[in-house]
Amino acid sequence: MIFIDCVIYSLQKSGGITVYFNELIKRISLAYPASFLLSRDYVEAKRKWAGKDFFCPERYRDIDCDNYALCHSSYYRISQNKNVKNITTVHDFTYEKFVKGPARWVHSWQKFRAIRYSEAIICISENTKQDLLHYLPDVDQEKIFVIYNGVSDEYFPLDNQAAQVRKRYVLFVGARGGYKNFTLAINVIAQLKDIELLAVGGGQFSAKELLILNQLIPNRFSHAGFATTEQLNILYNEALCLLYPSSYEGFGIPIIEAMRAGCPVVAMNASSIPEVAGDAAILVDKPEVAGFVDAINSLCNKEKINELRELGFVQAAKFSWDETFRQTVAVYEHVLGHPLPKRIDE
Repeated sequence: MIFIDCVIYSLQKSGGITVYFNELIKRISLAYPASFLLSRDYVEAKRKWAGKDFFCPERYRDIDCDNYALCHSSYYRISQNKNVKNITTVHDFTYEKFVKGPARWVHSWQKFRAIRYSEAIICISENTKQDLLHYLPDVDQEKIFVIYNGVSDEYFPLDNQAAQVRKRYVLFVGARGGYKNFTLAINVIAQLKDIELLAVGGGQFSAKELLILNQLIPNRFSHAGFATTEQLNILYNEALCLLYPSSYEGFGIPIIEAMRAGCPVVAMNASSIPEVAGDAAILVDKPEVAGFVDAINSLCNKEKINELRELGFVQAAKFSWDETFRQTVAVYEHVLGHPLPKRIDE
């Protein structure tokens, strides 16, 4: 039996790792209900999320999961029992690249320990695998499996006529700190007449962000708050484009969400982004205003928008949570040395 440690649900309400485990657990429950046990974190955190400021000591404790063959932690923990084999999914190396001091030391110690004690390591992109080998060159490459994230089929082009008319706003999705280059995005919009900036997720604007927004693009910005999948799909359908100037991503789920919804993507040509976006996005080589302004201006051409939409549909079709799940189960079976029993009624 496989133990899924769901501590991530006590650490965050949303985010890429949460989406990842949501999709895996949903499929596990349908296909292999007798082969897995979800930790109590899942039930407790689903009932009431603790919040960002909640200190979760469980995050740093080894897992008590005796009598299980495998343990797959959602956030860099390992089993207390040395006879239980560990599997770790590595999403990125943002702490190692952008965080300093005790927060980085503690995070990296826990992550590196989990990686070294794992029988199999799943990386969500080739770029993440290369980062892993950069920071941990001693890790056996035979243990590393690259399995891409998927994209929900709840993102799709809307058929109604109104959705065919692009509104004059650029979408910025997710966190905005540091390497996400939100200030760069503001400066880009400042150079584009009559275009607004709409942020989704990442928390409300900070006082510092509001100061810059009001200085550079007064009355041309807004925040949609936390959007449901249905709401975000509508925003993707209506936006002029997704602006994704992040300098580093382990994968970059919003890129393929936007593509699946038919929204053009303008992003940085960095880290895993070109790997995920392929030739279906406008990629800018440097984090400079002029390049992003030129890219967005090119979307005034309807032929360019239609070209990117069609390329985006093809690229997004390469990513599927069903395939992510299938490949992940294959890793479980590889480590176990035998196939998992499916539902009796199949």
